[in-house]
Amino acid sequence: MATISFPPIPIQHLYPAKSNSSNDGINDRNLPDHPTLSLLHGCSHLARLKQIHARMLRLGLFFDAYSASRLLTASALSTSPSLDYAHRVFDQIPQPNLYSWNTLIRAHASLSDPTQSLLIYSQMLLQGVHTPNKFTFPFVFKAASELSALKEGRTVHGMVVKSGLHSDVFILNSLIHFYAACSNLDLAHQVFVNIPQRDVVSWNSMITAFAQADCGEEALELFRKMEAAGMKPNEVTMVSVLSACGKKGDLEFGRWVYSYIKRNKIGGSLILSNAMLDMYTKCGSLEDAWRLFDEMPDKDSFSWTTMLVGCAKSGEFEAARRLFDAMPRRDVASWNALISAYEQGGQPKEALAVFHKLQLSAEAKPDQVTLVSTLSACAQLGAIDLGRWIHAYMKKQRFRLNFHLATSLIDMYSKCGDLEKALEVFWSIELKDVFVWSSMIAGLAMHGRGEAAINLFSKMQETKVKPNAVTFTNVLCACSHSGLVDTGRLYFNQMLPIYGIAPKVEHYGCMVDILGRAGLLEEAVELIEKMPMAPHASVWGALLGACRLHGNLELGEHACKRLLELQPRNDGAYVLLSNIYAKVGKWDEVTRLRKLMKDTGLKKEPGCSSIEVDGVIHEFLVGDISHHLSDKIYAKLDEIALRLKSVGYVPNMSQILQDVEGDNVKEQALYLHSEKLAIAFGLISTRPSTPIRIVKNLRVCGDCHSAAKIISSVYDREIILRDRYRFHHFKGGHCSCMDYW
Repeated sequence: MATISFPPIPIQHLYPAKSNSSNDGINDRNLPDHPTLSLLHGCSHLARLKQIHARMLRLGLFFDAYSASRLLTASALSTSPSLDYAHRVFDQIPQPNLYSWNTLIRAHASLSDPTQSLLIYSQMLLQGVHTPNKFTFPFVFKAASELSALKEGRTVHGMVVKSGLHSDVFILNSLIHFYAACSNLDLAHQVFVNIPQRDVVSWNSMITAFAQADCGEEALELFRKMEAAGMKPNEVTMVSVLSACGKKGDLEFGRWVYSYIKRNKIGGSLILSNAMLDMYTKCGSLEDAWRLFDEMPDKDSFSWTTMLVGCAKSGEFEAARRLFDAMPRRDVASWNALISAYEQGGQPKEALAVFHKLQLSAEAKPDQVTLVSTLSACAQLGAIDLGRWIHAYMKKQRFRLNFHLATSLIDMYSKCGDLEKALEVFWSIELKDVFVWSSMIAGLAMHGRGEAAINLFSKMQETKVKPNAVTFTNVLCACSHSGLVDTGRLYFNQMLPIYGIAPKVEHYGCMVDILGRAGLLEEAVELIEKMPMAPHASVWGALLGACRLHGNLELGEHACKRLLELQPRNDGAYVLLSNIYAKVGKWDEVTRLRKLMKDTGLKKEPGCSSIEVDGVIHEFLVGDISHHLSDKIYAKLDEIALRLKSVGYVPNMSQILQDVEGDNVKEQALYLHSEKLAIAFGLISTRPSTPIRIVKNLRVCGDCHSAAKIISSVYDREIILRDRYRFHHFKGGHCSCMDYW
């Protein structure tokens, strides 16, 4: 927002002036109402207002400040206000009274951009005719709250103190809301404790401030103090208390609040019922939520959507879909809830299916939230065609590229393999927040562009954008994927002393990965032993992966043991240890692990590779024959095998995790890997000039990596393969990872 400065008020204007114009916000009643003025009551139609305005001019009524303020109120504060016209009316008033100034300030304070409200207030101070009163300040604070204008609001606070209104509870309540909106709970609480006579709004304002700032414990403690002070809570109080319970996940206290509401017969409105429903779902008690939902006499879209989200978060997607289908009316929030539920629940295909249904529906139009969730689903699947369509749709519908959409677009293009387009979006954004910068650093990292990621991090600091914990996770990942050990050490060691960010367990995991990939296993173990918190599964997983890479059996067994202590059903741990056993030829141990997995009901996550062609996602499992072009795919696979052998390709048999007899059988098993099936399908289904983009749910195996390099050369095709951890760009017989992955 533009900087707004408030001129000092002359000392004679800090106290009420004796004037015929009203100084308390109430119209001067010295003059009787003229019949013409009664026509203004309830009038909001602009043409009718203009007629009344003309009549007032003919009768001379308009030149009376009170009468003119009545016309101004009708044009500025009606159900269908016309602020442009209201300003023209105001400019024609010879001597506008304080009520007229307050009316304009109030009207603009309710807009989405209330900057004009503060400018009008500043203009009033400059004229020096009227002194702001108890009706002026609350609307000025409301405008400052919407703009998070802390500096300007604190200046106004000083004016309140100088004007002698520092004990007015109405003003002080608005001050609490203002400071809370500016994320300054300390100042909000300071105002609250200094209110001489608190009313229920004072308590509600502070409880709501704590609840909205995710300070659930503080909100509930203040509610207890409110009770002890003998102040009777109302429905607004209970809505905020329920919100605090939900954010804190305190089901026991939430149930007590529910019974308290019943005992004291508070409210009973739909808003309160929805707040209780929201509390139950956020606390994970679907049983309580269903009971309340079924008892509610009235339900709105929020009620249905809350239940839908609750079911989805509990993994009950079928129940969520049934609720969605049963809704009497679906708004865009309902569609967003289902799309987001599928996307966040690891079901991106279902999310995109719902988005397509929304496009065909006349019920609602996609909004920013819709597009953010859908772009995330595209990113998960590698569905770049739909992602590009959404980007074009945003431009056509003139969506403002805010930080959320920008971050989602960069993430989508990066994860779909089009890094250049991600960079194009990034550089097109004039103002970038920490999440936009962090997202682009992550994109460069996953594509193995470590040096570029570090350079971008340096540019981020040049623009004075402060990095956060996520930024450092992405920076360390960039170092890990590119073998930048010294750089990783440097930034990890600088996090707390230079940037004031204490390394979290994920940063230690990244550092263990950096050291482990580089073969510095002893240093990695030493770092784990010095961690100030207990190592999580990700840390032991990083060490186990490094042991697999470097064939360290003894340390690998230790890391696997510690990992399984934390996650007994982690199938990946068994697979990584099996890899190590297979690498050193201990097939009896491989067999033992396979039997152990079978006995405990564990199954290795099947490898799945997907490719998007003409907007359709095609998925392949190992040895898959379900595709309708299966015959052509396998014929192409046979051709690929012959061409690879002709240039000297030898299959990497160490990738077989079973002691299979016969090289032909082993070789055949390798040819059936999902990556190779997807590549074969890409070769027969896409134009020769286009890259083949593949998404693999697991880490790409060494043999498929070697084969993809040769295929890119033999067929002169660029292959972009995204596995669980990073991207591999195969071109001309080389990979962007330089075989460091």
